[in-house]
Amino acid sequence: MNKPLQGKIALVAGGTRGAGRGIAVELGAAGATVYVTGRTTRSQLSEYQRRETIEETAELVNEAGGVGIPVQVDHLQPEQVKGLAEKIEREQGRLDILVNDIWGGENLVEWEVPVWQHSLENGLRMMRLAIDTHLITSHYLLPLVIRNKNGLVVEMTDGTAAYNQDHYRLSLYYDLVKTSVIRMAWGLAKELAPYQCSAVALTPGWLRSEIMLEHFGVTEENWRDGAAKDPHFLISESPHFVGRAVAALAQDDNKARWNGQSLSSGELAQIYGFTDIDGSKPNCFAYLIEVVEAGKQENAAAYR
Repeated sequence: MNKPLQGKIALVAGGTRGAGRGIAVELGAAGATVYVTGRTTRSQLSEYQRRETIEETAELVNEAGGVGIPVQVDHLQPEQVKGLAEKIEREQGRLDILVNDIWGGENLVEWEVPVWQHSLENGLRMMRLAIDTHLITSHYLLPLVIRNKNGLVVEMTDGTAAYNQDHYRLSLYYDLVKTSVIRMAWGLAKELAPYQCSAVALTPGWLRSEIMLEHFGVTEENWRDGAAKDPHFLISESPHFVGRAVAALAQDDNKARWNGQSLSSGELAQIYGFTDIDGSKPNCFAYLIEVVEAGKQENAAAYR
């Protein structure tokens, strides 16, 4: 089998579930060795109190053809992240791909609640989980990335720069978090360019994460049944789709052309030619603007 990332070392920070899990698995499918970090293990749950674990993600990486290495890390704890960097340096001597997918705010967001009514504690916790974690991770891991040319940093967010500029994300804290991560990628691109490494911000479309599937009362096998609750759910994508976007970026010898840019899985699928697991190429953000906001009836097939 073709393994274009054979010998490459990746870290998916926040790879327990959702997009992080999809990215880790697809990097593994391309042959990479993938360190998977998160707080939830088979012996210890995080504040999420969910069943997905970093060990499960690592096993899925192995099944896909890569090498998965789970490491329990709370990325808000600098000493733990420093220990992670030392472990990767000791075991591999470098890091080729860093994916900052740490989030953790689903249970903290209060949608369409003004900032003076939103829980201050939850809002500030969300900011720490989504911004401080990324900064701490970059501080300790980027010295490993810049050791070799053509390294890649992917800052995972929700929404492209263009979309978020024109759309309020229904919570001031959430809006700030997702916009800040895009700006973070832009700033990292400036700092990494002299070392011939690149940073991008990347967003999935409507992601069928484990939490989203549960919300719609479906599984990945019958996800289309979620259209009964919202017909526009038919534009959604599996976590593998954004995972294949990261794998495509990592394989691109000319990835520097994207340095500092804000990208989406749907946009990159048109350029690199990868598909979701059903063979389609969902272009979520075009659909949101041209169909949902235009008040048109569901027409997801035309955007897949």
